[in-house]
Amino acid sequence: MFLKSDLFKAIAFKNPVKLPLSYWLLVGIRFVLTLLPQSGYIHPDEFFQNVEVIAGDIFTIDVARTWEFNPKFPIRNILVPKLILGPPLHLIHIANPYTKYYLNIDLRSPYFLLTIPRLFICFLSLINDYCLYRICVLYGQNFRNRLKVFASSYVVLVYCCRSFSNAFEMMFFSILLLLVAECMYKSDKVIYHNEFLNEKYDQATTAVEKVKIFKLKTHLPHHSLNHVAILATVVVIGIFNRPTFVGFAFPPIFFWLHRGLGSKVIGFKDFHYRIFMLILSGIPIFLLLIVIDSSYYGYLTMADIESLKLSWDNWVVTPVNFLRYNSDLKNLDAHGLHPRWLHLAVNIPLLFNVLGVMAFLILVIQTNRFIRGQYSKLPRIQSITGLMLFSLVIPVAILSLFPHQEARFIIPILTPLVYLYGNYFYPNDSDGPNFKQLKKTLLYVWYALNMILTIFFGFIHQGGLYPFAKSLHHEIKSMYGNHFHVITTHSYSIPTYLLQLESTTRVYKDKKTGHNYRLAPTTFIHKYGSMSMKELFMRVDDVLTNAEMLLHKRKRQYRFYIASPCSLEGKIRQEAIRYNYIQLNEEFTYYPHFCSEAFPEFPNVHDQFCLEHSFLNTNQSQAVDLTMLQRISCFFKRF
Repeated sequence: MFLKSDLFKAIAFKNPVKLPLSYWLLVGIRFVLTLLPQSGYIHPDEFFQNVEVIAGDIFTIDVARTWEFNPKFPIRNILVPKLILGPPLHLIHIANPYTKYYLNIDLRSPYFLLTIPRLFICFLSLINDYCLYRICVLYGQNFRNRLKVFASSYVVLVYCCRSFSNAFEMMFFSILLLLVAECMYKSDKVIYHNEFLNEKYDQATTAVEKVKIFKLKTHLPHHSLNHVAILATVVVIGIFNRPTFVGFAFPPIFFWLHRGLGSKVIGFKDFHYRIFMLILSGIPIFLLLIVIDSSYYGYLTMADIESLKLSWDNWVVTPVNFLRYNSDLKNLDAHGLHPRWLHLAVNIPLLFNVLGVMAFLILVIQTNRFIRGQYSKLPRIQSITGLMLFSLVIPVAILSLFPHQEARFIIPILTPLVYLYGNYFYPNDSDGPNFKQLKKTLLYVWYALNMILTIFFGFIHQGGLYPFAKSLHHEIKSMYGNHFHVITTHSYSIPTYLLQLESTTRVYKDKKTGHNYRLAPTTFIHKYGSMSMKELFMRVDDVLTNAEMLLHKRKRQYRFYIASPCSLEGKIRQEAIRYNYIQLNEEFTYYPHFCSEAFPEFPNVHDQFCLEHSFLNTNQSQAVDLTMLQRISCFFKRF
């Protein structure tokens, strides 16, 4: 006879198993790379959408608040960045006086300001690993192989340890997949036993047997609304973090709503009840997030609450503003319009290399089987494979509808991608010798490509900006009171919070006179994008003229920097010659630094830049030809 204890054993998680040493080694590499630190700079959003703004609030310093945080039309929620980046930045703020006094360590320096928040995010990235591990254990899949593939991906080693809102989105997506996988697993077991007991009840011939079976049915656990509150909370927070989370949340929520639908014990009444309770459970966190954003951006004040004079103008819903902004093609055009096939043809191979290509080929084969009606060879829809398959395909399909597509937008699909195909790199007993060798080769290619991409995006791409900011910070600190003018061209913006500039908006009070005053700015960062050299030096001339006027009128000493890729040095010097009062001196050089906006040209045999940089003996004639080795060396020095 079926016993209640058997049911609980069937539903309980399997006991956790020790993880392989190779996986822990990869996790250790993740933390070591974070601490080095990674000097690469993937995209300005990794700083200016999160950590720049939160650092400005906590340290009361001058930062670059981008248009997304403009109180007139804010499109970014503030709760998620504060929850994730607030603790490490508050730790720096609180601990810094003690570390300076007792250890002579300044935590408010570029290294710690960069690495401590990243280290905290790195710890949080283990949520993705844990969710993948629990899903594999729950469904009896090989978690060892999948975790090694997952942890060796450069997406995890680089993107997931940065303060991208996409990295936070990936965490929410992984949590959602785990919660839904648990609910599906429990519901399948309970429904199976419910149907089994119903069948036994109908077959029972005596009242005593029917009473026993009925009692067993009453002991079946409730499953229809499992995790409904936390699911609703994760979905709402994920949407406020990035409204694109709708595309990622749709497949898991769809599967959660359809659990057991079509069986003898679950009908459309349960389906609609689940929808109602999911929406109802999401209302409190939805209202809370609106209140938090409205208060932060100044729409809602304590005076308004106390006087109860509230109107629609007191509220701001940032995801709605986000959708309004991105629904205008003119706004998207300002950020760059891309073909709708970019995610599929470029971004998936770039992010997931051989794993992404393998998944594409397998999906093409499965699509062909579906068209031919070979349904028995396809995964069952209401299964964990079906959930992961839809969670892989649907988000990419939805995000491909928008004409602005960046690779980082789809990094959350790594979790279902590894679950579905991560084990394909490892041979099994049924594989032939050639197929086993092919799988091993693909695995080596996977490791090699991810190592190369980790080095490139982690340390080379725009890699000179962090060390320059570090040098600039120390110079500003050592020459307090001097004006600093920094012009950047053909590069990303310098993260201002790393410089720890004193606030020019904060109101100070003079202790002697009692008058209020504000500090005048002393550091000016001019971002001129990728404009032509002629236009750039017109701006340089204007800034330099103003600096010279202050020097002569108010004796205000200044330092003036042009920060640019080394590949532009020749053009910059040629343009500077036209201004007889401008003299250029090389102050800092940082290597390596890759900038696609100023990709260096391969030098010819008489390249003057190479000749001037002493690749040849200085006594030799300038007309001597460069060897191929010297040209290659010169080319790499331009990075």
